[in-house]
Amino acid sequence: MKVAIYGQAFNSEDKEYLIGLLDELQAINASFYLEEGFAQLVADFIANYKHGTFSQSSGLDASFDMFVSFGGDGTMLRAVTYVKDLGIPIVGVNTGRLGFLSTFKKEDVRKIVTEFVAGHYSIEERSLVEVSLNSDLDEFGSMNFALNEITVSRKDTTSMINVETYLNDEYLTSYWADGLIVSTPTGSTGYSLSCGGPVIEPSAKSLVLTPIAPHNLNARPLVISDDTKIRLKASGREENHLVALDSRIASIPNGREIRIQKSNFTVKMIVYKSESFLKTLRNKLLWGQDKRN
Repeated sequence: MKVAIYGQAFNSEDKEYLIGLLDELQAINASFYLEEGFAQLVADFIANYKHGTFSQSSGLDASFDMFVSFGGDGTMLRAVTYVKDLGIPIVGVNTGRLGFLSTFKKEDVRKIVTEFVAGHYSIEERSLVEVSLNSDLDEFGSMNFALNEITVSRKDTTSMINVETYLNDEYLTSYWADGLIVSTPTGSTGYSLSCGGPVIEPSAKSLVLTPIAPHNLNARPLVISDDTKIRLKASGREENHLVALDSRIASIPNGREIRIQKSNFTVKMIVYKSESFLKTLRNKLLWGQDKRN
């Protein structure tokens, strides 16, 4: 068994959970590799463990059986930029608040290995969206995909932008708003949900257009088929606006055509039998109620 481990940050109080994971991997003679930056963060804790390292540009290939993300949903989104189209199954260990992507409780981290070896899991393929820009500039390069959403939004101003929107080359509308979110089903529980979008089951073949603080009184989130080709063109008082792919952001000149469509590859998520999307959704709703009480 070959496992990659990644985290963006590390709190010393989570040491026992990382050690627990490494102990379980070592017990089955698995080989494991830590992302270079993460390995430096935890160097004091892993000196006695034989391991390799990897980076965003080297060290990962399709021979890996699992990619473990230590952190929250943001860490999982960054993990996807490492896995790309390699097809390595990903699981998230939640070291923060309850997340929709990092669902495995850190207290149960050893089960990531034991239940995987026992076959008590399934693989869910999650769709992504990708962007291309009608320009010689290449802001995102080969990292032009997102697991949660692609967002077009205003920059450095309180003024709204106008987002001219076409679906399969047919004009839909022009949104006067702070921006527009194009969300996958996975991302429907993220930024889109905060802006009034619907929750969509992750395996649904859909995308969601969710306006951000729209001025149009009739502007509502719109669910569309995931094979739809989307064209956007933004304009406003500023010379530029922002395009964000999950947490990666670029400043784009107004008037440039932005083309968005479903990516031609998927991300494989490991779903253990002890976990499920509905269980996470239920816990999230209860957590929100507890915060208000």
